[in-house]
Amino acid sequence: MSGLERIERNYELAKEMYAEHGIDTDAALEKLASIKVSMHCWQGDDVRGFLFPEEELGGGIAATGNHPGAARTPDELRSDLEKAFSMIPGKHKLNLHAIYADTREKVDLDELEPRHYQSWIDWAKEHGLGLDFNPTCFSHPKAADGFTLSHPDKAIREFWIRHCQASRRIGAEFGRQLGQPCVTNVWIPDGYKDLPADRLTPRLRLKEALDEVFAEPFDERHLLDAVESKLFGIGSEAYVVGSHEFYMGYALQKGKLICLDSGHFHPTETISNKLSALAIFARGILLHVSRPVRWDSDHVVTLDDELLEIARELVRGDLLGKTYIGLDFFDASINRVAAWVIGTRNTLKALLRAMLEPVEALKRAELAGDYTTRLALTEEFKSYPFGAVWDYYCLKQNVPVRETWLDEVKRYERDVQRKRG
Repeated sequence: MSGLERIERNYELAKEMYAEHGIDTDAALEKLASIKVSMHCWQGDDVRGFLFPEEELGGGIAATGNHPGAARTPDELRSDLEKAFSMIPGKHKLNLHAIYADTREKVDLDELEPRHYQSWIDWAKEHGLGLDFNPTCFSHPKAADGFTLSHPDKAIREFWIRHCQASRRIGAEFGRQLGQPCVTNVWIPDGYKDLPADRLTPRLRLKEALDEVFAEPFDERHLLDAVESKLFGIGSEAYVVGSHEFYMGYALQKGKLICLDSGHFHPTETISNKLSALAIFARGILLHVSRPVRWDSDHVVTLDDELLEIARELVRGDLLGKTYIGLDFFDASINRVAAWVIGTRNTLKALLRAMLEPVEALKRAELAGDYTTRLALTEEFKSYPFGAVWDYYCLKQNVPVRETWLDEVKRYERDVQRKRG
């Protein structure tokens, strides 16, 4: 029996097992193929970007490791991205930060225009991808003291307002040219290392600045705005201006997407537990799927309990229609293409796993107070042949099945990445 025949045979057997519980694997795969994951560009070069490549990484962000082969130019980054996308089933999106402009002009952040990203738009069209966007409010001299949109100096504050306004125009142009909404997410590092004397005033400045940033209206078919909180960061351990409560209030009042990053909360908190609560009231949710190890370490996403719980919440609560899934991790200690492939495939695996669970039976048991059945079914389904369904999906999407992609990554590292110096 050939490898192809074995994959198809295993799928048919798995299909029968799931069908016994009323689970349609074909329908699950069709639904999975419709989901777009926004893969982040900054894994490919350790968050350096191309506008100010010599600027020290700021905003409390740290990429650790020295694996060879980081992209140094837009063309190298696009080559790496193409390699990664070729091993990931489905059609997805790329998430760009403003510092990844592809231009030879000397241009500052508040002077950026859509034309500085036209090569990215053309590339996305060629490969059938969408684009998301982020203003870069870090790694810049005007963010050196840890404040941007809430800065007490009006001139500096207005610089960052102009940058975020420019970023929204860029995002709207992405959406217009690509025919799908560009989610443009605002995150700032603003905060104090030690206890502040005044917590309120910086937040009032931030609210006023955000009102200016979002003043220009755009067609939501082209642009969706999101705001992102953080519990603490390096240099803002005691106080963060844009806390979760601040941005939750702002987003609910102003009709913006609320961004939940897996690593931006207390280590005992999980964003999976927040999704259903926010979904009732919020315009929509943006996820930054990451893996915090004791803090916001941005480790590569693994198929761990929290990732599975996030996927279960999205599937069981029927929240996929109002949730935008993005990735946010960067690891310089391993091959960067492999990091993308591992993290994105794991996110899709988690969603598929969630779709292949007996959700209705679990809900019925719960309503009847039959918690024994609820636990028993949950645990027994962990050993159902989900892997056979995933393998079949990869086969039909013309991407490598199981770990066979690793050989191609090793070859690409040897022939391309290690020759970059």
